Amino acid sequence: MKNLIKYIVIMSVFTGMVSCDTMLEPVDENRLDFEFVSTDPASAEGILLNGYSRLIDQFTFIEAATDDAVNNQLNNGFKLMALGGLNAQNNPTSRWNNFESVLWLNKFLEIIDAGEIVWSLDEDINEMFYLRMEGEALALRGLHHFYVLQAHAGIGTSGQLLGVPYITEFIQPDGNFNLPRLSFEATVQAIMADFDAALALLPTDYSDSQADLDPLYQQYDFNKYKVVNGSPYNLRMSGRIVKALKARLALFAASPSFLNDQAYYTMAAEFASEVLNTIGGVSGLSPNGVDYFTTYNVSTTDEMIWRGTIPTGVSSGIERRMFPPSVNGRGEINPTQNFVNAFPMQNGFPATAANGYDPQNPYANRDPRLAQFVVSNGDNFGGGTINTGVGGGIDRLDSIPQFSTKTGYYLKKLLHPGVRLNDDGSAVGQRTYDVYFRYTELFLIFAEAANEIGGPDQQINGMTPREVIGAIRQRAGLAQPDNYLASITTTEAMRQLIRNERRLELSFEGHRFWDLRRWGLPLNEAAQGIFFNGTDYIEIPSVEIRNFPSFATYMPIPNDETLKFPELEQNAGW
Repeated sequence: MKNLIKYIVIMSVFTGMVSCDTMLEPVDENRLDFEFVSTDPASAEGILLNGYSRLIDQFTFIEAATDDAVNNQLNNGFKLMALGGLNAQNNPTSRWNNFESVLWLNKFLEIIDAGEIVWSLDEDINEMFYLRMEGEALALRGLHHFYVLQAHAGIGTSGQLLGVPYITEFIQPDGNFNLPRLSFEATVQAIMADFDAALALLPTDYSDSQADLDPLYQQYDFNKYKVVNGSPYNLRMSGRIVKALKARLALFAASPSFLNDQAYYTMAAEFASEVLNTIGGVSGLSPNGVDYFTTYNVSTTDEMIWRGTIPTGVSSGIERRMFPPSVNGRGEINPTQNFVNAFPMQNGFPATAANGYDPQNPYANRDPRLAQFVVSNGDNFGGGTINTGVGGGIDRLDSIPQFSTKTGYYLKKLLHPGVRLNDDGSAVGQRTYDVYFRYTELFLIFAEAANEIGGPDQQINGMTPREVIGAIRQRAGLAQPDNYLASITTTEAMRQLIRNERRLELSFEGHRFWDLRRWGLPLNEAAQGIFFNGTDYIEIPSVEIRNFPSFATYMPIPNDETLKFPELEQNAGW
């Protein structure tokens, strides 16, 4: 764990281990050591807040390593990985560094256990700070272990399904970093244990309403309670977030590439439905869930379970990367024809000739989400008309290397429609924020898990997969009644529809790469494109050939870690 040792070296700033071979008396440099940090509230909380670093948001654009997109930058790590460059020395999807966040959190838990911090002179307020912050640390420790598990779990060289080491203490520089991987299920259980311990300490929501008070905190004066758990903290780890994370973890564990286990599917469905029923179940599906990214500047939204802070300033960095070149962007992410083909017709049926699809008018009568997520030939976007075929200028397919589209499409989803990139290099920016968990994902977790348990009409806590998928498709603007959905009667057919809805609804939010692996689906489907020659649309069957090794369902442990620490077993093939 080379990076962990590097982290310890960095942490030496706190220990003041600095020598000075001068004849002068050493100057008090006002360095903070752990003895001070362990008693100073602000410094201790600073250690906890480091646990909020490395959270995974929607702006990874890892889809360039999947069948959903191509990155037009030749040196993009995900592109190079998909083209055959993936190995144990070069893995852009590695999350091994999340263990550094785990060490911060373990140090904070040591501080909490010592009980020497005085958050407040009021005994009750002080006690509640201890409860809440310990809960945050435990939940974040579980989350960071999940991130590492998602990226590195797999069949080891021993043939066993393995998870990752589970680190529950702060390791000193001379400590033992040579830790073996737990079994996959043991790792899942350890994460669940941290989540459950956190749930026993955290408020469900941070609120100024006494009606939201959890039983644990009912013994305290409410005015004191608000000091610790009031609305100003509502972006910190909460009980609601932890319950949603438990559902995500259980679904991951239950998936075909891992445990393929009905008990974990049941957990996922029950955990998800428990949270969803607090917002009214299916009727609580947010009406703005499809285009939440167009309302980033709204301070509250019923689509968000967990998001980052809304900045006071504006930005345009993502748009500058993604806008087409004629409106002064770099056109970096190009959705594929594979992805476009996944959108049904507006009547809800798959896009085939039998269902009304016209290959020479390919965007007519399609699922409205297609126009919301993808810039197609002839669309108005970013302050201009974008033509990707003949006569398209610099927006035309392959017109300018590393700027123009490789597939015939540009990305629209996640980009703020109010951003404008001016010819002089200036910009009209907008406010955006990080998104960590949306209610739409939780609905899809429920639908997938419940369907695997008992099929399309399996009812769990008042909801069924058919009802959830029906609500999502109705919100998307598909024709009602949804006759295609009504025609589905088997678990297998519903599974395909749920997976497709997940592909569309969560597109370009960092899920597809991991979904393909947990489902055990092929990774080497060639990225396809399209070109308008002035008369006809011509599909391009192979824009980019993918070259993942056959064992890439399970990604490697970093090679330098396995060389340094012999107890750390590598995944097979790497």
